[in-house]
Parts: sequence; C-alpha cells; structure tokens
Amino acid sequence: MEEKIKQLRIEHITKRFPGILATDDVSLTVDEGEILALVGENGAGKTTLMNILMGIYQQDEGRIYINGKEVRFRGPEDAFKAGLGMVHQQYMLVPDMTVTENVALGYQAAWKPFHLDLDMVRKKVIEVSEHYSLAVNPDAYIWQLTVGEQQRVELVKTLCLGAKFLILDEPTSALTPQETDELVSLLKRMKSELSIIFISHKLNEVKALCDKVAILRHGALVFSGNTADYSSNDIAALMTGHEIVLPENKEVWAGGELALSVKNINVRSDRGFLALEDFSLDIFQGEIVGLAGVSGNGQRELAEAVNGLREVESGTIEFFGTDLANKKPYYVIEHGMGYIPEERNIEGIVPSFAIRENFILKDSDKDRFSRHRFLKKKEISRNADTLRQSFDIRTPDTVTAAGSLSGGNIQKVILAREITRAPKFLIAVYPTRGLDMGAIEFIHQELLKKRREGIGILLISEELDEIMNLCDRIAVIYKGKIQKVLSHKEANRRRLGILMAGLDDGSGEEA
Repeated sequence: MEEKIKQLRIEHITKRFPGILATDDVSLTVDEGEILALVGENGAGKTTLMNILMGIYQQDEGRIYINGKEVRFRGPEDAFKAGLGMVHQQYMLVPDMTVTENVALGYQAAWKPFHLDLDMVRKKVIEVSEHYSLAVNPDAYIWQLTVGEQQRVELVKTLCLGAKFLILDEPTSALTPQETDELVSLLKRMKSELSIIFISHKLNEVKALCDKVAILRHGALVFSGNTADYSSNDIAALMTGHEIVLPENKEVWAGGELALSVKNINVRSDRGFLALEDFSLDIFQGEIVGLAGVSGNGQRELAEAVNGLREVESGTIEFFGTDLANKKPYYVIEHGMGYIPEERNIEGIVPSFAIRENFILKDSDKDRFSRHRFLKKKEISRNADTLRQSFDIRTPDTVTAAGSLSGGNIQKVILAREITRAPKFLIAVYPTRGLDMGAIEFIHQELLKKRREGIGILLISEELDEIMNLCDRIAVIYKGKIQKVLSHKEANRRRLGILMAGLDDGSGEEA
C-alpha cells in the first residue's frame, strides 16, 4: 500500500512573472486529516501557489516537503505520482466523451499494448464513486451532465488517479446551494482519509468546513489561524485590509418607463426541449429585478434570447417599444443593451486580446476609438488606463492578455466595459460568481449606482442574499416559467427556496 501523505509543507515559496510578484515568500503546513482554507482577494496568488504545488509552474525560490522529504515536481505527472490531485475551477473534461473515457485519459494502468482497457477504468470509477458516495454514471457523456455532476466527475477522476491529498480551487463557484451543501458534507466525510486545501471566496463555507485558514494578500501570507476563532467578517477584513459592508437597496423605486417587456416567448435549449415556455416578464427603468432559480431552469436561455444569441420560436421581446426577438447581437447592442454573460471567459472576453482591446470590443468602430477604420491606439490606451484605475483591475499593464487575469479581474474588465458604454438597460448573469468579498462589494455598489441613474437591470443569480439585498422585485423561475414575482418586502430565504423548488409558497397569490 502506498504511503499516506501525513504532512505537506511548503517553505518560502516565491514566484515572479513579468511585472508582478505572484507569490511572495509563502510558507504553509497541512497535516493529515486536515482541511486548510486558502483565501484571499482575486489575484492574491492562490491559484499560482497551487499550480506550483501541482508542478504546473516552477517556483523561483522555496521548497516543498511531503512527510518531511523534499520534493520537486517537473510537471503534473510528478505531482500525481506523489499523491497530489487538483480539481481546477475550470473543469478539465472533454464534453463529447463519457465519464469513463475522461478518466481513462490520465489512467496509465489502463493503457495496455495495442488497446485501452475501458472495462478496468469503468470498474475503478464505480469503485471510487461508491467508496466516497459520489453518485456518478460512468457511461454518461459530459455534455449531458449538470455543473454539479461534472464536478463529481472531476473528483472521481482525481481520486482514480491515486490522489491522497486534494486541492480544490473554487469548488462551489458554479454550484447551486443544494449542491454546495452536498459537497461540504462529502468533504467532511473524506477528510478521515485525505487532507484537503480548499480555495474559496465563500466564507460561510470556509467556516462550516475548514479546520484552519490561511490568507494571502498581494501574493504574501498575511494571516493563518484556526477557523473557529474568527468570524466571517474578521476573515473578510483580513483578506481586503478593510471592513466589508455589502450595500443594500433601501431606496424606494421612483417609477420609470417600461424598459424590457418579454411576452409569451418560447425558447429551446441546446438539447432541444423548451427551456422557456410562454415566459413573460416586465422590467422598468430605475429598478433591479432579480431572477431567482436553481441553475438550468431557463436563465441562460433567457439572457441569450434577449441578447440575440438564441432563437425565439414565438413571442416578443420589446425593448423600449422595439421588438428584439431574433435580431442580431449587433442590433441589440446598438439599441443600448448591456450584458454581463454567465461564461465570462468564453462570452465575456477574447482571452488572447489585450485588456485594452477587450474594453472596446463593442465600440472599436466608434469615432472615439477609430478613424477611417484605423484604431486610435493612444485613445484606446488612455481609456484602458482610466478604467483599470477606476475599477481596481489588478494587472501590471493594459497590454496583458485578458485571459491571463484572475476570474475577479476578468469580471471587472467586463463590468467596466458594459457600464461605461452608457447602456439603457443591463442584464447581469451571475455577476459575482467566484469573486472575493471585496470584488462583490464593489460590483454591488456599481449596480446600485446604475439603478440610481435610472437604468433598468435584470439580475440573474442563485445567491439569495445578493438578490434580496439588491432587488426591488424578485421573479422566481422554475422549468422555464415564472412561479411568482415578489416585492422586496415579501421575499425571504424560506419563501424563495420553496418557490425555486417548484412548490406553492402557500400565499394563494398568482405571479
């Protein structure tokens, strides 16, 4: 039997990239059966540090010890052999392959001369999933699975490859509240056999799950201690260097013109079924309407249909009196629609483009940024420098590729672009998913600022506290239909949870 990892220790780890000190003399210890929370603002160096542990990056200075013996990983394969496994924030799965086939890609024992022993891999998947109570169908295709199911596949894959020490990078960022609770319970059971580093911005999960907490700020370790000794507010303040106070919408809606009126639309999902069925919703200027629901109930399809990215089979989408149904995205943009998409890395930016170029993606043909089709590079750079400073985007310069930024900084790039274009309306889809408390505070302030300016906002989110703090009205969606629309005063977690499950909240009122 292979030796367990009784202790993982890193000492004085330093990593530099051009123009930035990503990790600065970091030392940490994780003991057997322990869950360590690694927290910090977006861009604090958490993922860089874990990529060094997994051999993806090589440290410039410092050492790594497993059970007291120094190790140096030339690549991820060396880390796997030593018993380390990492579940990345962006899942490393091939959509058109089955669960078994995805696991087989890295399962060397299954690669026999002249053939791949998929039966062996399938048995291993079943064995591991049953041992850890991870419900996984080995024959399902990845594209058929929900985000929560895909994450279980990533865990099974990592465990099949022999992981005795798990690194989880933002494992709950795309999960529903129910899936998050299931994962926390699972990890509590698993710690009797594994040690875990848990990277998260959700401090309630850190408090519920982790034994110890280590906080990074600007690449340096600024605090470590027992989680039980500190409140979520204490940890948030240590992360950011100041007390975090999430803003609330306490202003009475002043009234306004009907901005977006979605009437009886029918829209199909990628799998062909009706994701939105006879769906209707009105949103006025100067109000924030939250769309609450468990992921996969038509939220994505609604946002894409309004923005010209998905066909509408029937119904209308009136935007200040103009029907946007089945219009091209360019047409929607020109009419003043702002859009913060769910998939920020795929739909929100062009990862290979510089930050300054991503800022003008929708305006590159405007007189301010181009003349006779030639870009005005000085003005583009001036605009980028202003937005970088105003939105506190952590990057050494604006010629850096946007795809190299942390998730929170990518979100700030998108937010800066969308709201400084002076939109007439804004659709924000999971705008704070995977962000630290400081970034969430900033984004909430910006959304409320736009509301005060008279902009109508559709906020799609699964974070009930976010929706209840920010929204004037809350519409609950279930299986492509509005269950009910509640005023800010009528909404509470219990009532929203009941409606999100498709049940009657007992009020006897219709939406």
